[in-house]
Amino acid sequence: MFTLSSEQSMLRDSIRRFMKAEIAPIVSRHDQDRTFPFEVLGKLADFGYLGGRLPEEEGGMGMDQLTWALLMEEAGYAWLSLRTILNITNAAINKLAQEATLEQKERFLRPLLTNQRRCFSAISEPGTGSNIAQVQTRADLQGDHYVLNGRKLWITNGAFGDFGIVVARTFSPDCQGQLSTFLVERDVSPFEVRRVDTMVLRSTGTAELNFDNVRIPRENLLGEEGKALKKMLIGLDSARVNIAMGAVGAAQSALDLSIDYARTRTQFGKPIGSFQLVQKLIVDMTIRVEAARALGLRAAAALDSEGEARTAASIAKLYATEAAHEVASMALQVHGGLGYATDYPIERIFRDTRGGTIPEGTTEVQTLIVGREILGISAIA
Repeated sequence: MFTLSSEQSMLRDSIRRFMKAEIAPIVSRHDQDRTFPFEVLGKLADFGYLGGRLPEEEGGMGMDQLTWALLMEEAGYAWLSLRTILNITNAAINKLAQEATLEQKERFLRPLLTNQRRCFSAISEPGTGSNIAQVQTRADLQGDHYVLNGRKLWITNGAFGDFGIVVARTFSPDCQGQLSTFLVERDVSPFEVRRVDTMVLRSTGTAELNFDNVRIPRENLLGEEGKALKKMLIGLDSARVNIAMGAVGAAQSALDLSIDYARTRTQFGKPIGSFQLVQKLIVDMTIRVEAARALGLRAAAALDSEGEARTAASIAKLYATEAAHEVASMALQVHGGLGYATDYPIERIFRDTRGGTIPEGTTEVQTLIVGREILGISAIA
């Protein structure tokens, strides 16, 4: 049982009011146009949505994982594309805060914290998804530049970002094929961007990136050569909790819409909520939302107390993302024909919740991780 502090309750309520007033009215238009209102990120920074987890001396609020989980739930409730852009942006903020040089922080971190730059993270490739150790994009040190060659696919914010954190297999006198991360600016080191339209999260600028002998200044190496894989794996627990809590928010939104509809929509002279099978749908939805939230908050609390939550985070991500899409499907059933309408939120929530079961490790990968932790036997070759 998690009880919010008075400060957490006030923060959540303030965010809800803001989302209802500023975000809800514009979601449908941006989703249809496949655009994103980046100007709202500056306003959301007041609530801690840009770098809130950083220490105050780094420009953050020193926010704990449990409070951050609440922020992710509220973002998911409002719009899963918003939560996704926030997740990508904050992943870059946290990585820069931990690994960037002072000069890199001035060029990249400070502008991100003040919503003056847009960033993507480029890991996935056409032949490499969950197994990030198999990244094939290559960076060769040649004098004072690295030369980058390869393709990245399914890159969130790739169509919008002016720079990205790109993972590549690195070759230099000190590194023979291990993974490193590089800060790649579109205007300094031009590369090809192809927008990829998707069924889900239509406003997140998903793209394919092609790097063909792209020259990156040597000073744009982020962190140490060859040390990227371990650092990426460390951050996965937090990323999985973020996705889980965003899914909880979207599921809660679908549930709230369904409760209101069941109370007000009449058939045969009475509210459809009086029908037993509709009540069954509402109850099943509620159970899934409550269970998913409890698992997500448990994992966030474990991150706060223990610093890692491999099993709890994988369980939360697995259950919450699958449950959210189940809830959205049941919500569509409650709404009947109205659920199909593209100008009504259920259709979008139904599509977007399907997207949560794949990134940061698919449902199947989460299953294998949890199985390995329980049995002590790995089913992953």
